[in-house]
Amino acid sequence: MPTDLRRPLRTYTIRQLCLEFKCTPRALRFYEDKGLLTPARDGMNRVYSYRDRARLQLILRGKRVGLSLSEIGEILDLYEADESGAAQAAKSLRKFKERIVALEQQKHDIDAAIAQLQQGISEMERRLSETRPDLLPRAADYDQMLRRRLDDLEHGEA
Repeated sequence: MPTDLRRPLRTYTIRQLCLEFKCTPRALRFYEDKGLLTPARDGMNRVYSYRDRARLQLILRGKRVGLSLSEIGEILDLYEADESGAAQAAKSLRKFKERIVALEQQKHDIDAAIAQLQQGISEMERRLSETRPDLLPRAADYDQMLRRRLDDLEHGEA
């Protein structure tokens, strides 16, 4: 059967998938409870197939871009109905475009909030320079501390 040639018979343990995808066993069990993953059982142990691994990869990608688990489930279920992937691709395309619109709105909102905060900072610094300039160095120290935190976050050191 040609489909058997496309799918390796390799299996994975929960530990292997957690290490590979940097997730927790609890997350995998949660996805299983939601019906997104269906590992086989070997006694009390879960045995994940190549298909489960591919589904987990899609689940995590979907979550990373902000899709809900129900949206991810809809996309995954379409593959079951049509192994060519055409229906899944069409649904994914629509969901991805919708997500881009939502993220662009969030970006706009975030940019507006940052601008508003920067305006507030400028006003407070101006007032402090007129009334209590001795407090400004502390504000600069605070600013440096915040910048270090942001740098740590960007480099994954949180």
